[in-house]
Amino acid sequence: MPLSPREIVRRTILFQGAPRLPYDLPEPYGTDFYYAGMSPSPDDRPSSGKDEWGAVWENKGFTNLGEVKDFPLKDWADFERITPPDIRDERRWEALRDLRAKAGDRYILCTGISIYERVHFIRGLENTWADIYQAPGQLGRLLDLLVEMNLYAIQRYAQAGADGYFLLDDWGLQDRLMISPKSWRALWKPRYARIFAAAREAGLQVFLHSCGYIVDILDDLIEIGLQVIHMDQQENMGLELLGRRFGGRLTFFAPVDIQKTMVSGTPEEIRAYCRAMARHLGRPQGGFIPRWYSDPRGAGHRPEAIEAMCDEFVRLSNCPRACYDEDVHGATL
Repeated sequence: MPLSPREIVRRTILFQGAPRLPYDLPEPYGTDFYYAGMSPSPDDRPSSGKDEWGAVWENKGFTNLGEVKDFPLKDWADFERITPPDIRDERRWEALRDLRAKAGDRYILCTGISIYERVHFIRGLENTWADIYQAPGQLGRLLDLLVEMNLYAIQRYAQAGADGYFLLDDWGLQDRLMISPKSWRALWKPRYARIFAAAREAGLQVFLHSCGYIVDILDDLIEIGLQVIHMDQQENMGLELLGRRFGGRLTFFAPVDIQKTMVSGTPEEIRAYCRAMARHLGRPQGGFIPRWYSDPRGAGHRPEAIEAMCDEFVRLSNCPRACYDEDVHGATL
């Protein structure tokens, strides 16, 4: 009996072997995933207007993304005046009714609440960086509030039949972390550890989106239970380095690098990069899930580039053993 898309994704993440590469691509190529979440989510990021925390957002042109222009917590003295969104409001969870039936045989991936980006949406990025040194106790209170919200969300998603839990926190600049690894380990690592442990205990696989240069914390994330890294950039770290240091220990959920090859590469170069991703990041038993970038217009991706990437990923999915060679992993065809 053929494996379901849900089982193919799960087995790929666990390095248990699957008959093909799972993928998450636009129509007409298809996806093995079904995305779900709270509606509204306390982590919603409007392109313009005010969010539930009181942050004011402004659209940035062609992209679907917005940018916070006014932060609700300018002074820690006002912390008690901040009214966190009520995550227990049952109206948020109505979208999860009959979730398994809606998803069919696809893998259900549910989104949580970021614990870095949401902090600087509330406090402002520069204030957050200063708080690491000047107000770590107050910063910790806000982090713990967000952690508790995630722990509640995990239980609700698990009860609804979800398969994976997905956090989004961009940690990298182009060539380094935004903060020191030491500070990250002191403040954020133990909080991620609580969330990851709760998700895995509830039967959910753990995903984190993080772009930029994040090599310095990938070992830590693996140590505390991360199973899937969702990254839209790789060229600033190098496919070879990522595969050599982390391949076989972590599943990469990624498109062709959205800032370089997808913008400037020819269709042939994009196809070659797809093959290199599978060869370096994946292993014969799992570890690589191709995807696309869902705001192609904002990123400047041409239709012919998207077509080349998606077509090549589907081709690789149908013959995954051809991705590997002895020079990289010692696999035999």
